[in-house]
Amino acid sequence: MIEVLVVDDDTRVAQVNAAYVEKVPGFHVAAEAHSAAEALRLVEALPRLDLVLMDHYLPDDTGLAVVQEMRRRGHQTDVIMVTAARDVSTVQAALRQGALQYLVKPFAFAGLRAKLEAYAELRRTLDGGGEAEQAQVDRIFGALSAPSEPGLPKGHSPTTAELVRQALLNAEGPLSAQEIAERTGVSRQTAQRYLKLLERTGRARLTLKYGDAGRPEHRYVWAARG
Repeated sequence: MIEVLVVDDDTRVAQVNAAYVEKVPGFHVAAEAHSAAEALRLVEALPRLDLVLMDHYLPDDTGLAVVQEMRRRGHQTDVIMVTAARDVSTVQAALRQGALQYLVKPFAFAGLRAKLEAYAELRRTLDGGGEAEQAQVDRIFGALSAPSEPGLPKGHSPTTAELVRQALLNAEGPLSAQEIAERTGVSRQTAQRYLKLLERTGRARLTLKYGDAGRPEHRYVWAARG
């Protein structure tokens, strides 16, 4: 069994995430933590810990600060960030501190299950030991980076597609490319390109907002919301 520590400042969210983890075969929740201090205490105290699902916004510190302190203390436990923090600087910092994946809230069970199943496959590959040919190295490094939007064209990033998708999902109404850019940290041109892709594939719906003069503004809403 893969032993997991679920860290989230919201006890209800932690319980939901823990329930999700328990539904995935091969995974077991060793404990839940609701603060940075509690997370560090449990990392030290648990007899075995394989993976931490780490929230970033904690009441006494950030999740990334916890990861940094874990590494300073010599704990090499794997980490997947599970957080509402979507700014590019935080994502970049998580990458540099060794987080294996980054799952943006809110998400459905299928989103977390995909990350956990990919993680389990990665562990099976690494547990084989020995030397790796280039093809196996490529599989190891790509194991946790399957695109959240299937069939992405060449030149499109799964991470950027997920940021745009989450921005639409979290919006209370239609958003323009400029508003998407401000919420995700990408350029307006990049936001427009991904919005058009989502529209073409039926995941987003285009609406037009007419002003007093000039061309109408293109605004997008996640198609599942009708």
